[in-house]
Amino acid sequence: MKRLTVVLVMLMSIGMAAQRNDGPRMRKGPKMDMTAEQMATLQTKHMTLALDLTKAQQDKVYEISLENAQFRKAKWDEIKALKESGDWKRPSSEERFEMENARLDRQIAMQGKMKKVLDEKQYETWQKMQKSRKAKHGKKRMEERGRRR
Repeated sequence: MKRLTVVLVMLMSIGMAAQRNDGPRMRKGPKMDMTAEQMATLQTKHMTLALDLTKAQQDKVYEISLENAQFRKAKWDEIKALKESGDWKRPSSEERFEMENARLDRQIAMQGKMKKVLDEKQYETWQKMQKSRKAKHGKKRMEERGRRR
């Protein structure tokens, strides 16, 4: 009887640990409850601390960050409204290709703008920051999907 109880407790604990936590279906962006201006300000200050930007560079980086934040915020609000109304459906493979292509074009344009604003050393540091952020973000997404624990 004692062994049966121990085995049942172990099975229940394994079963509970194996449960997958999906969380909310639509992942909330890191700062989507802020305005685009607030997001751009924070991003500019983070970059100023990391790259030691001058005042002129800060102003240009703020403009670039604001443009990106406004685009992200608009997209986020658009998708959120579609999901709440029930009109949202998964994009087709062609639509996903177009979205990914547009995203990469925006990244290339962002890289060109940043290259004009930053000096060589700052630009190299910024690229390293981008790579580490992407690696961290990918790992985080895998953990949220339950693939890595």
